[in-house]
Amino acid sequence: MFLTGEPSRDPVGPHFYRKIEKGEVGTLEALHRLSKARPEAGAEPGSAATASAFWELNRLVGLAEVKKIVEEIKAYIEIGRRREAYNLKCEQLVLHMIFSGNPGTGKTTVARLLGKLFLGMGVLTKGHLVEVERADLVGEYIGHTALKTREQLRKAMGGLLFVDEAYSLGRGGVKDFGKEAIDVLVKAMEDCRHNFVLILAGYRREMSSFLSLNPGLSSRFPIQIAYPDYSIAELLEIAAMMAQQRHYLFSEAALEKLQSCLERRQGELDFSNARLVRNLLETAIRRQALRLSRQERPGREELITIEAADLVVVRE
Repeated sequence: MFLTGEPSRDPVGPHFYRKIEKGEVGTLEALHRLSKARPEAGAEPGSAATASAFWELNRLVGLAEVKKIVEEIKAYIEIGRRREAYNLKCEQLVLHMIFSGNPGTGKTTVARLLGKLFLGMGVLTKGHLVEVERADLVGEYIGHTALKTREQLRKAMGGLLFVDEAYSLGRGGVKDFGKEAIDVLVKAMEDCRHNFVLILAGYRREMSSFLSLNPGLSSRFPIQIAYPDYSIAELLEIAAMMAQQRHYLFSEAALEKLQSCLERRQGELDFSNARLVRNLLETAIRRQALRLSRQERPGREELITIEAADLVVVRE
């Protein structure tokens, strides 16, 4: 099964994604059209980079809740400008967020895109993303944690501070320095609420337990998004898109083998969604290269095709 034919001339917009969700557009046709689509200049507020970021967000598989929230924020800003023209009040939104979900569900990818979008919409002045984890925030002695956390906050001003596995800050008991990092972050969320966006991310169950440690912590995050695991169909779509971006295609037998692999592995505790798909693809690409290196002159179609034999469906 290959991606063939010419892409439609119709623009790729929200109507197109609704057709995909309803099954009115086949997966392979959708992949082909999405790969050829380009954002139109001036289609979105802000720069061409902003239009590109909107296009990238809509191109992501699934993530309906994220896309809906971004559309709401965009609409609020546009209506706010109209209200200002009539001298009506329009308060700036507080956009601190909680992202909860399993690995490989798009949390970090979305955070990076939000920086570009918020910059173009005028919500943030820089739009960059600072990614940190517990080791970047928690120090080794009294007072050290506050210094480290404030330094990361300083770097994030004008952009987003993304704390991965944020629940680790609540572990270790009362004497653990992670609590100090939380206190510094909470103060910054209030004092600098319009100068940066804080995103706490992690596994759903652990994040729920973490937020329950401080009764007032959850209410400080007006946007809380749960990232569900991808369905098998969505993972196959992601796999085909990843392959196409690298100028590869799956044969029909390879897609069937990949589907069987994903169905068997989906129930595992360490199932990592799109991250697993990427790892399987990269392994297959290496194995394909080794297989073709033993042939005298592989043709173009052989060079771009991932065969079933290239896929590793069990841990090796």
